[in-house]
Amino acid sequence: MIRQLGPDDMQVFRQIRLEALRREPANFASSVEDWEVLPDAEWTRRLTANAVFVDFHDGEPVAMMGLMPQAASKMAHRATVIMVYVRKDRRGAGHARALLDAVADYARSAGIRLLELAVSAENPAAIRFYQREGFTQAGRIPGGTIHEGREIDEILMTRRIDGGAVAQ
Repeated sequence: MIRQLGPDDMQVFRQIRLEALRREPANFASSVEDWEVLPDAEWTRRLTANAVFVDFHDGEPVAMMGLMPQAASKMAHRATVIMVYVRKDRRGAGHARALLDAVADYARSAGIRLLELAVSAENPAAIRFYQREGFTQAGRIPGGTIHEGREIDEILMTRRIDGGAVAQ
């Protein structure tokens, strides 16, 4: 069951976010240490500043995906898919696709036309998933993140969700 989290769900958000950062540290720009020290008010702010969706299995949060809208008026038609995580033992069960559908539906209703994301170049399964879901590579940031002292490229991807064509 997918649910968009609200301010009262801060503990659920904290649980799944810290799990993601602990279990898949190389796949995120943030570290678990960045988030563990946040006060409750900051957790709530981050939860409410973005749309955060969680997929539950047997009552437990097992997958998460967020959407961060652009603030600038000329970019308000764009939003970035963030904090994507599916618990390893639940991968292949359709959680990522269901979450992406929920995020895209929410984005369309908010007037978003273009979804963007950055994915580790060392995460081929995620890249293949996004390609299957209609995302195309828009660029690459060499050394976009540093994990354990090693630079890792980030692949930038986009997907139109309004049926329009992306200008080349």
